[in-house]
Amino acid sequence: QVQLVESGGGWVQAGDSLRLSCVASMRTFSLYVMGWFRQAPGKEREFVAAQYTASSTAYADSVKGRFTISRDNAKNTVYLQMNSLKPEDTATYYCAAKPRGDATYPHWGQGTQVTVSS
Repeated sequence: QVQLVESGGGWVQAGDSLRLSCVASMRTFSLYVMGWFRQAPGKEREFVAAQYTASSTAYADSVKGRFTISRDNAKNTVYLQMNSLKPEDTATYYCAAKPRGDATYPHWGQGTQVTVSS
């Protein structure tokens, strides 16, 4: 049973920064693709960022240049550094994991709330 536990959400003002963390339970953490998704009230969940390998990442256009995904395989942890936050970044942020090569993410965290006020 894979467990993902997010932390680091909170209430900030526009322009501030936050770092989200997600600790994963699987022993073979380094073999998983780790992603971040978000869902705002009344909207569908959307992709934010993913890290495939140490040097391979992907970002949604809306967060490119502001958000950075990284991972520490020794700590089984993936991070999302969020800078220059905007009110439209307000959402519940979810960590997700999938084995490399899989098309979908079968493992999800419970989410952490990020609220950005203007």
